[in-house]
Amino acid sequence: MLPRSTPGDLELVGPLGMTAGGCVSNTGGMLAALGAPVEVVGDAGGDELGRTLVRLLTTRGVDTDGIRLVPGRSTSYSVVVQPTGLDRSFWHHAGANAEFDGAAIDLADAGLLHLGYPQLLPALAADAGAGLHALLSRARAAGLTTSLDLAVLDPASPAAREDWPALLRKVLPLVDVLTPSTDDLRSVLGLSGDDLDAARSLVELGPAVVMVTAGSAGARLCTAGPERLAAAGAVLGDVDIPAWSDCDIRAVAPDVAVRTTVGAGDAATAGLLFGLLSGVDPTRALDVAMRTAGRALTAPAS
Repeated sequence: MLPRSTPGDLELVGPLGMTAGGCVSNTGGMLAALGAPVEVVGDAGGDELGRTLVRLLTTRGVDTDGIRLVPGRSTSYSVVVQPTGLDRSFWHHAGANAEFDGAAIDLADAGLLHLGYPQLLPALAADAGAGLHALLSRARAAGLTTSLDLAVLDPASPAAREDWPALLRKVLPLVDVLTPSTDDLRSVLGLSGDDLDAARSLVELGPAVVMVTAGSAGARLCTAGPERLAAAGAVLGDVDIPAWSDCDIRAVAPDVAVRTTVGAGDAATAGLLFGLLSGVDPTRALDVAMRTAGRALTAPAS
């Protein structure tokens, strides 16, 4: 139960937990836990919260050399509100993320670039996604496999001024792996009906591999044909192209006791990416994605 917000009252609440969240920590940290070498990249403020963030990320086993602490800027944070038995909601502050455009990312020696939540990175989304397009173009030119995850679009945010259907049509041909949730797609594309059906239509917009997650409804994995898969950068160059071509696979949600839904979608993305890095077949990769999401669902709520 949420506390009341009556002026002048004192309401007792539970303990406060602080974790490094978002795709940088959740997807990156879970990939590291699965055994992949991970360097995280992003901007934080030159404040105490930024220094705390770096310490928290370090405990996840990732390389934090790519985290810049920007003097004079605040660190992005989210307050996650999750009443018992209900889905979570977020109160978000963009902070230093507002000016992150990806131009300073060093792609040398990398095989995979995963980018999360462009709706929360206004400098990347501005001007019809010019910064996002430039970063993905640079990564593809360097031979990297590119991966993109979306977020729910706040209609009051600066990013909501962009034409997201047009923006995605522009950048998705540069995306090799796309892993949105149905909530993301509803907010960005206004989808209705069986939102898992969007996985196939999204492949037709250019990505090689699309996994759409839908909470308790499970997930759907669809892939493109062999020519698109063969062009999908270093990581997909190591998979069995015939086995991965023209797939359409559904998976049920993890059968676990849910303690928190925070980070489950990011964990599913990490599982899928780890499956690709490991060279397993698509059915096994989707299974790894669901099992990894299950680990997040059963984690102690912070």
